[in-house]
Amino acid sequence: RMSKHYAQHEAESRLATPVNGSVPALQGLRRRGSVDDKLASGRMLMINIEEAMAAVLAQEDTNGDYRITIEDTGPKAVNLPTMNSDGYRHVEIRGWYPMMVLMRELELARSEGKSVCYINEAELFPNPVDLLGGMISESFWDGLVRCMDAKGIKTICADPKNSSPDAHPIIYVPHDDEPAFTYYTRIARELADLNIEVVKLPVDITPEYVNSINNKAGILALAADVSTDASGNQTYKPLEFVVPGGRFNEQYGWDSYFEALGLLVDGRIQLAKNMVDNFAYEIKHYGKILNANRSYYLTRSQPPFLTDMIIRVYDAMTSSDEYDDEESFAWLRRSFEAAITEYFDVWMAKPRYNEETGLSCYYTTGTRMPPETEPGHFHQIIKPYADKLGISVDEYTAMYGREEISEPELDEFFVHDRAVRESGHDTSYRLERRCAHLATIDLNSLLYKYEIDIADSLDAFFGGRFVHSATGRETTSDEWRERAQVRNRSIDRYLWNEEKGLYYDYDVKLREQSVYESVTSLWPLWAGCATDRQAERLVRAACDKFEEAGGLVSGTEESRGVITLERPNRQWDFPYGWAPHQIMAWYGLYRYGFGEVAQRHAYRWLYTIILAFYNHSGTVVEKLD
Repeated sequence: RMSKHYAQHEAESRLATPVNGSVPALQGLRRRGSVDDKLASGRMLMINIEEAMAAVLAQEDTNGDYRITIEDTGPKAVNLPTMNSDGYRHVEIRGWYPMMVLMRELELARSEGKSVCYINEAELFPNPVDLLGGMISESFWDGLVRCMDAKGIKTICADPKNSSPDAHPIIYVPHDDEPAFTYYTRIARELADLNIEVVKLPVDITPEYVNSINNKAGILALAADVSTDASGNQTYKPLEFVVPGGRFNEQYGWDSYFEALGLLVDGRIQLAKNMVDNFAYEIKHYGKILNANRSYYLTRSQPPFLTDMIIRVYDAMTSSDEYDDEESFAWLRRSFEAAITEYFDVWMAKPRYNEETGLSCYYTTGTRMPPETEPGHFHQIIKPYADKLGISVDEYTAMYGREEISEPELDEFFVHDRAVRESGHDTSYRLERRCAHLATIDLNSLLYKYEIDIADSLDAFFGGRFVHSATGRETTSDEWRERAQVRNRSIDRYLWNEEKGLYYDYDVKLREQSVYESVTSLWPLWAGCATDRQAERLVRAACDKFEEAGGLVSGTEESRGVITLERPNRQWDFPYGWAPHQIMAWYGLYRYGFGEVAQRHAYRWLYTIILAFYNHSGTVVEKLD
């Protein structure tokens, strides 16, 4: 039977071989192949790249998205020619996963200028965990690196959120950063075809000014290495940084912290350090860590993670031979100066700080409609007001943006909408129409961590005392510990619910605790501000409410409420899970001795990531159902 099968297979292969002598691509595309799997082990495959890619896409990419996934309805079976038979015999490969790997290998070979690719059959069935880990280390990071230099500026200036028909690249530079202004003015001359405009920001960047440039959206300058070469000429080298995903070209706020965790795991210390330096630059020149370095984000910050990020990067620097100890310590000092400035000027100042509770809220200083939203995003919100005046939604939007219309109720809506975006949790029914009045458990846990981090670092590195070089203000570790204790007492008083064993947000205007159950209730474990007793009750309640088969869900279905056409789902509500929520929980659970629970949550989430990666052509998505 074997001899008969072998002869039949060889005959079929010869009949299907191209008469022009080219390398065979794919043969006998069908759902069930006639090739004995035992004959297919350990084969070296010889594949014509262009023919193979075209054939696989034509047969398998049934939805036309140039990917082979579980959602395609093709047979998911191909026969590939073997090298030892000079392409006459074939091996059947079945399943979307090996086809995804095959297409990736062919694309890599094609990018190297090859027309024929030789692949060991076993390489088409890699362990997906190993494959994803390798892709992150070897290609994903590189694909997410951006730099505001001459080479990268064209990509960075491109803004998918700016749909203005007459849009052209604009680079905004701080009023007192002359090296940056000189550099980008020169770049604009050298890249004249891009029509780049370089603009100096005013000394005082007011909400009114930011509103006035909404129709002139641009990128904001970030930090650079500025030095003098051997000839006495100034050199200006913008720092590389990492973006959250392929469609982004700017450095984002809290995304950068979680990116830095991964960068440090993969030994990319310099990129993580650069991102801290960019944050310090933003604090110095723009007054805060921005949502991202675009002009329309100048009035908006993001969840504060800077102190923990500084400590982790510094630990990595001092453990590496690539960094001088003295220079690393100077960097640590500069970075903590920036964090202390941000703490006082942003989170402990109005409008974000609430004196009555001693807690802080997300509350931006921006006015009117956020300009970065896609056209029509607020159509249903604006329509009743436009109808009342008998004008179109577009007309009302334009007049409202020019401040030709006064509508306090609408102003209030956008105060909260902007605060939701500052929280990083845009959007969620937990925060909608009330965010600026909420002292959230996530924000105040982060600020408690700031206070403890600064106190511990002052003791560990600065003798318990720190003098700010710019302001001359002296602070001590004891002062910061007192701040942490005050905030902790407020968290216990206003945010902890003894009956339910969970933390909730607190509405400072209504003077009542919110009833929305959010997985951010676990953030005090990460920050270390829960007692052991609170932690035990919290873990029990949180696992019951938020643990799903695929990991931790953002909030409970009951809290989210009923979903209808008029009340659609929000991406930070049930049933979605996000990586930041998982990671914060893992660290917090380990901190309080719940290692087995942390491992269980981590396994569930990582299994979900791998499953999506396996089923959807190597994709890693930002959120999962």
